[in-house]
Amino acid sequence: MSRKKPVPRRKRRTREHVIADLSANHVERHALLAGFTAERRMHDYGIDLTISTYDEQGDVENAQIHVQLKATDRLKLVARGQMVACRVERADLRAWLNEPTPVILVVYDAAADVAYWLYVQEHLQQQPRFNPNRGSASVTLRIPKTNVVNTAAMRHFARCRDHLLAQMTGLEHYHEQ
Repeated sequence: MSRKKPVPRRKRRTREHVIADLSANHVERHALLAGFTAERRMHDYGIDLTISTYDEQGDVENAQIHVQLKATDRLKLVARGQMVACRVERADLRAWLNEPTPVILVVYDAAADVAYWLYVQEHLQQQPRFNPNRGSASVTLRIPKTNVVNTAAMRHFARCRDHLLAQMTGLEHYHEQ
């Protein structure tokens, strides 16, 4: 009696692949609605998208906004449902803290088709006890549920970038209080 060999499986598109693409599409759509463009990175190494912005005349503005995407079907809520919890690698945090322009962490809730954002450098600078070089390999960040990704958020990211550029070019000065 001869046995049939099992047919090898083909490559499979998983649910994780689908929601990852949906998360990118969600952010890209809001960037486009704000008059910006978003490009997916082929090799991400902790950055999935870059957003380019344009002024009222359509001229490209300096410096891009970086976006790291996380997608889930099961959003983890904490603080009585007011915050989204997201685990990230400490190595990514170290890299993001050294970026000269904003890095925005986006957690996409595929079940609700909504995404939440956190301006990583600003958030971590407000955590006086956070040390990027000490501790476990991953860190849980909390994102306010009020930080919804939409066109207003895209414009906010551009203003954050402009603020950093002004500091770097010396157009804006800060004095210690």
